[in-house]
Amino acid sequence: MVIGTLKQAVSQSVQEMLEEVMGRRREPAEFRVEPPSLLEHGDYSTNAAMVLAKELRMPPMRLAERLAVKLRENGLACGLIRQVEAVPPGFVNFRLDWKKWAEEEGQAIADPAQPEKIIVEHTSINPNKSAHIGHLRNAVIGDTLVRLLRRTGCIVEVHNYIDDLGNQLADTVVGLLHTGLKGAHARFGDFCWDAYAWVNREYAARPALEEERTKVLHALEEGQSALSWLGLLTAEKIVREQLQEMKRFGIAYDLLVWESSIVKRGFWKAAFGLLQKTEAFRKVTEGAQAGCWVLQPAGETQEEVEGDSADAGYQAAKVLVRSNGILTYTAKDIAYHLWKFGLLSEDFHYAAFDGEVSTTHGAGEQEGVFGRADRVINVIDYRQAYPQAVVKHSLEALGYPEQAGRLHHVSYGVVSLSPAAARELGVDTSDGRASYAMSGRQGVGIRAADLLQRMQGVIGQERGEREGLPAEEIAAAAIRYYLLRFHLATEVVFDLKQATELTGNTGVYVLYAYARAASLLAKAAEDSVDEGASALPGVFPEVPEPAEHALLRQLSLWEDTLRTAAAELAPHQICTYAYELGARFNTFYSALPIRSAGEEQRRFRLWLTRRFKMTMGEALEVLGLPAPERL
Repeated sequence: MVIGTLKQAVSQSVQEMLEEVMGRRREPAEFRVEPPSLLEHGDYSTNAAMVLAKELRMPPMRLAERLAVKLRENGLACGLIRQVEAVPPGFVNFRLDWKKWAEEEGQAIADPAQPEKIIVEHTSINPNKSAHIGHLRNAVIGDTLVRLLRRTGCIVEVHNYIDDLGNQLADTVVGLLHTGLKGAHARFGDFCWDAYAWVNREYAARPALEEERTKVLHALEEGQSALSWLGLLTAEKIVREQLQEMKRFGIAYDLLVWESSIVKRGFWKAAFGLLQKTEAFRKVTEGAQAGCWVLQPAGETQEEVEGDSADAGYQAAKVLVRSNGILTYTAKDIAYHLWKFGLLSEDFHYAAFDGEVSTTHGAGEQEGVFGRADRVINVIDYRQAYPQAVVKHSLEALGYPEQAGRLHHVSYGVVSLSPAAARELGVDTSDGRASYAMSGRQGVGIRAADLLQRMQGVIGQERGEREGLPAEEIAAAAIRYYLLRFHLATEVVFDLKQATELTGNTGVYVLYAYARAASLLAKAAEDSVDEGASALPGVFPEVPEPAEHALLRQLSLWEDTLRTAAAELAPHQICTYAYELGARFNTFYSALPIRSAGEEQRRFRLWLTRRFKMTMGEALEVLGLPAPERL
């Protein structure tokens, strides 16, 4: 890890300088180590002297020169650096010894002595219809985080939460019981997609259907009637279809957690008893929320809520149990998180579900292999920020501040439709908005399976019949990359034309770069100009060609990128890295002769190609994309 090594060396030298100037050592203010924008400025650069200049009120160039001398005295970061220089207005630039780097870097990240166990919950689609592209964004973000955390040495347990007691499933059950819809549907979930939209349109005209929904909700929670069995069978069938959909995108799970299991195993009963002992949890006796059990926001007392600001207090307090006794989603989520951290004595029973995934199951066995996490990560869109904050607050109120601090909400922007995509689905776009929200209740959205089929067709038309990776795998990789490459906070305005592009910053581009390197190495082996040895070439150019230099520098960023993306829970950083790495390799491939170069240059360039292939292969694995020898 070049940046990590350099930051450590710079930090040590800055501390020594502070001791000389101020008579004591301490950690310096935050500074950066990063590649400069121009290759001629060196391989890496730091602004540490300019940061220090503000504190010491000294000229930054003078401090930069002093820092450069100190770094030389301290051994230039274990010999990794061959040259360090101070340049105006106060940067310190580094030039690497690339042969030394090649000897020491690229090792697998060592597992920590005591690896963290992390539960990552993602996907968690309501089991009432087929998945759409918004659900798919959640799943690919979550799955990539799982791969990233495992790559950096963590033990990761993957949960998919199944809300089989919620309004959405109840709506679908009501729709199945009353709809007259007919027509060809490829899957049960597709039929339920239409039934769900139909019943939500009918509620306004037929109030009796809403009463039916309440009846279904009670039946689902009691779990003892024919109606509850209908709900369970509907949910189970749809979940099996959803798992098959996700499998096509390389997404897998360790445990399906059914919301009904939380209730039946007494998790909420145990959590309710614990919450009753806190001041934050109470039953409302008057006003709009009379009869409800609520959790008060942090820092607000019961007297304040019941005083003159009662209405505001009632609005701020989060309802966990409604006046009719039905639990809210958040109530069950609090109980679930107490279990995730191993804070409940109760446990689930488990059974096999489909393939290697396990499920909570009333008739299963209690093995005790799940849960008890050191850290919990929930991938849920930004609209769920408040319920997630309530769960965290509940842990604090119950006296578990450490666990609350280790509960992370990975928030992301939702997927909406571009005007062109919305028009294709029959949405009225005459109001000229920049994007249009998907709505399951209105039946507006692009199903994940339909998008995969469409992308597969585009790829088939572009490349025709050829050997190599199957078109479906390329299509899944392209969609997955498209949904990953945006910053998490970005609302993805989904456009079918843009999503099916095969050039630019796309999944197909990075797959092609990898396949190009594989083809080059295979041809070199056939020509007997490359033995395929992993050993370093005998000669490293002292001054690499610009295209070689740019590729080397991008390769050197890999381990630091991995650690930063894992620490910041930011999978899009891996996409950015992979795209830039592919671009550097394609420039190197186009600019320089490789198989036909002189012997020393050929050996070095083939080694550089192998190193690119290895690193890009690791990036593709983290992103959940295939590494094709041929495309």
